[in-house]
Amino acid sequence: GEWLIRYGYLPQPDPRAASLQSEEELSIAVRTMQRFAGVPVTGKLDRETLKMMNRPRCSLPDFIGTSELMRRRRRKRRYALSESSWKKTDLTWHIRSFPRSSQLTRDHVRNLIFYAFRAWSNSSALTFKEVSSQQADIVVDFAASYHDDTYPFDGPGGTLAHAFFPGEYPISGDTHFDNEETWIYDPQNESPGHGTDLFAVAVHEFGHALGLAHSSVKESIMMPYYQGPVGMPHLYQLSIDDAMGIQQIYGLPPDKPKEKPSLTAFERCKSGFDAIANIRGEVFFFKGKHFWRIQPSQNLVSMEPAQTLRFWTGLPSDFKAIDAAYERANDSQIVFFIGHSYWVFSDTRVNQGYPRPTSDLGLPPGTVVGAVFVWPHNGKTYLLEKDRYWRYDDQLGHVEPGYPKPVTLWKGVPSELDDITHWNDGHTYFFKDTHYWRFKGGNVEADSTHPRSIPRDLMFCSDLTTISPRGPRTGQKGEDGLCLCGASGQIKNSFSAWILILLWMIC
Repeated sequence: GEWLIRYGYLPQPDPRAASLQSEEELSIAVRTMQRFAGVPVTGKLDRETLKMMNRPRCSLPDFIGTSELMRRRRRKRRYALSESSWKKTDLTWHIRSFPRSSQLTRDHVRNLIFYAFRAWSNSSALTFKEVSSQQADIVVDFAASYHDDTYPFDGPGGTLAHAFFPGEYPISGDTHFDNEETWIYDPQNESPGHGTDLFAVAVHEFGHALGLAHSSVKESIMMPYYQGPVGMPHLYQLSIDDAMGIQQIYGLPPDKPKEKPSLTAFERCKSGFDAIANIRGEVFFFKGKHFWRIQPSQNLVSMEPAQTLRFWTGLPSDFKAIDAAYERANDSQIVFFIGHSYWVFSDTRVNQGYPRPTSDLGLPPGTVVGAVFVWPHNGKTYLLEKDRYWRYDDQLGHVEPGYPKPVTLWKGVPSELDDITHWNDGHTYFFKDTHYWRFKGGNVEADSTHPRSIPRDLMFCSDLTTISPRGPRTGQKGEDGLCLCGASGQIKNSFSAWILILLWMIC
């Protein structure tokens, strides 16, 4: 339980209460962790999950809002775009101190830091310039133990580095590396276990210093688990996920023409969505060729829509809308349904041999799947077309005998739903037009308090006086609601000095 609490999957225990986490709460937390990490979702601490938990990683919580660190703020916000990013795009940096004992020369360190910044400027409107003044926007230090910021390092093999959130404070944006670590340059990973690749850690650190949180995409440099060297610095390019994130905060590179979106931010507040899916713990709302996404902490990543084809490039360029989508429970593959065909992706890469007809799944020829979800009640996958459904076995790759059956099994919802998905709270949510219905656990009757409004509760379209959406929750208390706004998790908080501590831990 301690690991799950530390990284935001379970709330901090209340010292005034003696209650323990229930078995169901632990299972939900483990499932959420598994989805975010991209390992098979079992709800159990199996070998694959424990292996992932023991990997070196950043100790910033994956879900901001439940950790004790993030509770240390003076006031609460749903979102604060202007206060969580630099108010300019031309930034300066300065290295105040260098590694005390390292095979890297000072010039080598400066070059690696230069290329780490360039990774972000190549994909955005940001520019970075090294200056001799210690009044630079981002000051880099190699320090040991206690070093005047109340976040001491702990020697070799423990915390590797931390960074401070962008803002107006003197320490904002500063990045510190543990001077007692063995910092190396090993782009081809020829000496595994003999040190920590400075370039890879610096790119991740600067991403946080610029306002990005963790990503669940395996190719992302912002994935919480330390991934080792990432290749030659001068050839390195951000993943699609990271590029989209930094661009939604600071804009496109000046030499790249800005595409005029076919949807505006306000479209999230109008009518319904074509498809809704929980992917890696984030809930994606698809409309036309675009999507919005909500992070597990219940915060809308960005008011602006993102382009689906920039994220999943294997989909047909001429598609009009996603009909349904889901993440398979048995192997974490992502499945999209468009018309009477479907595609299977490993993260953002389409698998070979797709698209395939939905009839390959055992459905009648020409079936258009309009909704799909994995029911946490039994772990089974359900495929819906209008007012009928099939139960599907992901292991066998075929629908089960005895189907289709009428959707009237679930009571209290309208016909021809837009989509259905499970949330990280273990409940299932049905969506139609601008409303949603919650089914707790294995219940087949909607909560009496529903339907509720999608625009108001989830899309920040009105009634903005509350701290966080009143829709599906992740188990966090209201006072833990911390807002993120900006693709890939642009973090918003208001605690003292706008500090974002990023501590790389060897678990």
